[in-house]
Amino acid sequence: MKGLYCKVGETAAEAKFVIQETNVPSDLGSNQVKVQVKACALSPLDLKLHEDLKLQRDLVPVGREIVGIVLQVGPKVTFFQPDDEVVGILPLDTAMSGLCEAVVINENHLVQKPEKLRWVEVAGAIRDGLRAYTALHTLARMASGHTLLVLDGASPFGVLSIQLAHYHGVKVLASALSSEDQKFLEQLRPSVARVIGVWDTKVDLVDSCLEETGGLGVDIVIDSGVRLHEEEPEARCLLPYKHDIITLLGVGGHWVTTEQNLQLDPPDSRSLFLKAASLSFLNEEVWGASSARQGRYLHIMKDIVEKLSTGTLRPQLEDPVPLYDATVSMEMVQKKQVRKRLVIQL
Repeated sequence: MKGLYCKVGETAAEAKFVIQETNVPSDLGSNQVKVQVKACALSPLDLKLHEDLKLQRDLVPVGREIVGIVLQVGPKVTFFQPDDEVVGILPLDTAMSGLCEAVVINENHLVQKPEKLRWVEVAGAIRDGLRAYTALHTLARMASGHTLLVLDGASPFGVLSIQLAHYHGVKVLASALSSEDQKFLEQLRPSVARVIGVWDTKVDLVDSCLEETGGLGVDIVIDSGVRLHEEEPEARCLLPYKHDIITLLGVGGHWVTTEQNLQLDPPDSRSLFLKAASLSFLNEEVWGASSARQGRYLHIMKDIVEKLSTGTLRPQLEDPVPLYDATVSMEMVQKKQVRKRLVIQL
């Protein structure tokens, strides 16, 4: 069968995506499950993370967010049986692409999928839902009455963060990177308290947040990256400076960043100290780093699926593409020309 893989070059820009023949193990381990894949989500591949964790290989599997039907279970599997509908995220060290017709995965990386949920809906939401839970619950300790700023609120991750925060009684502000994103966020229900159109040079992010909070600042900030230098690529020009985020953060606030290369100067650290504020790095892969977190991880996954089922979380999805379009689609995702793509198995 065929799967999608990334052929690693000397630099990230030289990475190529190829459809490659691959084999699925015929013998299952004690706790392994064989799943027929019905849909798979394509998210940007972090090749630097693979390198840091010594997981480099010539062909890196692509597409880890999967949903499908159980075909076969190992002798010690207790959670699932054949014909169960399941959803999960393949581990970072997997050798299999989620775009294969079938994959083998440990049962501790899967949860049941309610029958009424569409394949693409669950596949498109599971990873961003996990990121939203990690940011808001695990790192920021979100509570009712807090004020949250979601930067790039129209992204798949941003939308689920907004919806999860609303569910817990949090007031939400969101930034929009384009006029289209702003219109989308203004029509989102439950409504966002304020949409800040940072694409408009007349709009100031810090002033808008302080005005909305009566000068107190926000309790939680989730960024989509931070502008590190004056001269940045066009795609990063709308990102805030770290000083702006620290300025709009309230006393005792939490800043959750996705910027891996963030560096704080002494004056920045001093400002955070004076506010008794905290800074956390969002890396959802940490759930697979220790077996001690396995129970919490599965609990989060089950809660995401339940909230999808009840309509609390409603991912904004584009039309899925077939497997033969996966290579081009993944190249667009990796270059951030599109935010996410979904692939269906025909």
